Amino acid sequence: MSQNADALDSFTDVRDLQRELKAQSAEFVSEADEATTGPGSFIVVDPDGNPVLVDQHV
Repeated sequence: MSQNADALDSFTDVRDLQRELKAQSAEFVSEADEATTGPGSFIVVDPDGNPVLVDQHV
């Protein structure tokens, strides 16, 4: 969704983003189930130690 809650024509799936961050040795608090499709989320820790939620609603 856009910042105005409009549906986007295309987007990068949350699981693809998760795989990219894993390949860069990011620290995860929770992970999306890569065996599923559709909605999913993960929490990764940024370099300052802050948790960052990445959430997909579709």
